[in-house]
Amino acid sequence: MDYAFKLDGSKSIKLKDYDPRFSASLKKEEAVKPFEKLNQELGELQELLYAASYNSVLIVLQGMDTSGKDGTVSHVMASVNPQGCRVISFKAPTAEETSHDFLWRVHNHAPPKGMMHIFNRSHYEEVLIVRVHNLQPEKVWQKHYEHINHFERLLHDNGTIVLKFFLHISEEEQLERLKAREEDPDKRWKLAVGDYMERRYWDDYQQAYEVLLNKCANSATPWYIVSADRKWFRNLAVAEAIADGLRPYKDEWHKALEARGAKAYQELLAARAAGTLTEK
Repeated sequence: MDYAFKLDGSKSIKLKDYDPRFSASLKKEEAVKPFEKLNQELGELQELLYAASYNSVLIVLQGMDTSGKDGTVSHVMASVNPQGCRVISFKAPTAEETSHDFLWRVHNHAPPKGMMHIFNRSHYEEVLIVRVHNLQPEKVWQKHYEHINHFERLLHDNGTIVLKFFLHISEEEQLERLKAREEDPDKRWKLAVGDYMERRYWDDYQQAYEVLLNKCANSATPWYIVSADRKWFRNLAVAEAIADGLRPYKDEWHKALEARGAKAYQELLAARAAGTLTEK
């Protein structure tokens, strides 16, 4: 079953039609085994990706504060080898970065072949916070949608599998999570006055997300809306969508490794036959 809602740009969507509390009628305990199976599969797929080095993977995680971007990484990627995976968290741009075009700092972190990179926030902030807070004139950020599409198409054409996730949390659930941080001394380090201040712009952010989901979703670089009020379901939905996105490449990666192994074996036999191999 598809637990995340895949957007390929074939039809316009309204964000209000997607329930942040959706859980596909599953109970938490019913999700444990499917998630563990997907977790194991992701580890195997990532190992093949790394070994074959035919493709790369870019996973984009976007969502309101407390939607669970960090939690998604730690749970969904639990079986992934850190050697082949890197998480990039995009903060406010530096003075050097703002002196270049908005994609300059992002392109530098695009994954090379064999690698999986996860963007915790991303280039989409240029049509989110920039738009909501009027950090640039509209005539500037309106052009960013087209630039983003061209950028992601370039990555796709170069063999990058691009999977983008909007972690869809409700306003009520966000407030509960912020309050929970206040009450837990071990979590208070996550608190920031700005998290509460940004809640004043909730409707503006929802509108901004709706626009980008419609403008920047296509079959090559799809967006996935993930209901995120239930953390366990969020993790299951993201894990399933990533596995579905990588699975079609599995046979190709296997064939590449088999061919590489056969070539290496023939070279070994030839070296032995020529007497040039020292095995002592």
